Amino acid sequence: MSQTIRNIAIIAHVDHGKTTLVDAMLRQSGTFRANEQVADRVMDSNELERERGITILAKNTAINFEGGKINIVDTPGHADFGGEVERALKMVDGVMLLVDAAEGPLPQTRYVLAKALEAKLKPIIVINKIDRPDARAQEVLNEIYDLFIDLDAEESQLDFPVLYAVAKNGQATLDMEKPGTDLQPLFETIVKTIPPAKGDEQGSLQILVTNLDYSEYFGRIAICRVFQGTLHVGDDVNISKRDGSLYKTRITKLFTFSGLKRTETTETSMGDIVAVAGIEGITIGETICSVENPAPLPLIIIDEPTIAIQFSVNNSPFAGREGQYVTSRNLRERLDRELLTNVSIRVEETGSPDTFKVLGRGELQLAILIEMMRREGFELSAGRPQIVTRMVDGQRMEPVEHLTIDVPETYTGVVIEKLGPRKGEMNKMHNHGSGRVRLEFRVPSRGLIGLRSEMLTETRGTIVMNSLFDGYIPYQGEIPQRPTGALISDRQGVTTTYSLNGLQERGILFVGAGVEVYEGMVVGEHNRDNDLDVNVVREKKMTNMRASSADEAIRLVPVKALNLEQAIEFIAEDEMVEVTPKSLRIRKKILQQNQRPKRWQKGDSGA
Repeated sequence: MSQTIRNIAIIAHVDHGKTTLVDAMLRQSGTFRANEQVADRVMDSNELERERGITILAKNTAINFEGGKINIVDTPGHADFGGEVERALKMVDGVMLLVDAAEGPLPQTRYVLAKALEAKLKPIIVINKIDRPDARAQEVLNEIYDLFIDLDAEESQLDFPVLYAVAKNGQATLDMEKPGTDLQPLFETIVKTIPPAKGDEQGSLQILVTNLDYSEYFGRIAICRVFQGTLHVGDDVNISKRDGSLYKTRITKLFTFSGLKRTETTETSMGDIVAVAGIEGITIGETICSVENPAPLPLIIIDEPTIAIQFSVNNSPFAGREGQYVTSRNLRERLDRELLTNVSIRVEETGSPDTFKVLGRGELQLAILIEMMRREGFELSAGRPQIVTRMVDGQRMEPVEHLTIDVPETYTGVVIEKLGPRKGEMNKMHNHGSGRVRLEFRVPSRGLIGLRSEMLTETRGTIVMNSLFDGYIPYQGEIPQRPTGALISDRQGVTTTYSLNGLQERGILFVGAGVEVYEGMVVGEHNRDNDLDVNVVREKKMTNMRASSADEAIRLVPVKALNLEQAIEFIAEDEMVEVTPKSLRIRKKILQQNQRPKRWQKGDSGA
């Protein structure tokens, strides 16, 4: 097959417009029929991605342009899904770096770009959202140059083309003065800048598995990049496993990508991205090679996880009411299934058969996993996030994060004050002159647990926070935990307006009236530092005397309903989040009041 193939990944910080740009590229390349109904952000196919407006899984699509084919990989922009980005970069020969014309390069931009430059990929810069009123395209371009130099880019990598785009309108231009009308300049730049896929079609077969998919009909589908040789349907091949062993099998189904569809094919083209179906047990990082002359490619190395959460079987009094899958066997099978397609997650056994320690890149990544399981009908309990420490030369080391904060000038004092006790060191402070200030800190990963919700409250929701793993530092000692205690229900029953009304001044309530509760369930945040057991099910006693206040309706303050991430950030060491398909409840690990150690007792800090 003679058509030239270009492979390109779109990398950017979260929310800078990657998926929107891919949408416009698909529409303008004639991939869809004129009368075809297409959803916005068509690449975000997963229900959670649509809701949150973020990309979680790296996905690929292909467009035809002037007789050639461009394979596009859309990558996540969030640091917690870095494992997806690292794999995606193995499939491509160039990257399109998308940067917001107002926000400029952010920590995640730095992370993905560093990975791309390490892999010696050719960059194309697209400055997106130039129609924003606060756009500052020229300054952002200078910041991008600084970033390249800071990351030790080679001379050839610094000579990159720059385009200015409004992705949502499907426009790009090489010259700021001349507004674009379509994405033609972008397609032309890709073909001109990104080298065609190289390799020897007649050479020994080398096809690297970089992603996995699953289909009810074909079972596991391996998404791979052809580095050398040609593969035909019906060929016998060797699969080089991660442990170095070889496993012989026959190829029964081959697909190539066209738009968002997979089309069946009988042979592969050099450098193409293809899908191979029907191979038992194939996983990411393995190589499909020839039987006569196996030459496996190096394994994909993924950064180490930095955060762990204990997943346990739900053993609360309400267990099994709402979920379909509640046993430890269900939990283990689901986590094993996740390990097949998610290389940046690890699962370790604990001393108990009902509890698993799940390690990942960040709270959001693990919260998304819990949310996906919850929607599939699972019930489980999740503990407080723990950091993963390591020993180096006899010294205990902990992960540290590079934290970037954008905040209005008036709140800079509050931000600096809050990060002090959390062992944050400020490296940089930059005032754009637009009323907002950018602060950069180096903070131990532990210091970030629970920080986001606290900061949003303190800055009235105006803060923008982004963090990025930045290596390891010696253990920094104690970091203060949540300063407040919890309001805990002391019996099972249904909450009443009367009892909640009496508790309103004691703290912030998480449950309203008419909610079922059980002993040991956290119903609110106490405004002092100790836990308080309260009766939230007390009813008003009837009396035959008519009181003057009897006819006044009781008005409750609206409750603070926590979502999954907020609940995981909120809990203390001795608490858990009970997750079911319909409810989220915070509870104490030990439900019985008389068996629980008090938080303020000496020698027990709740750890």
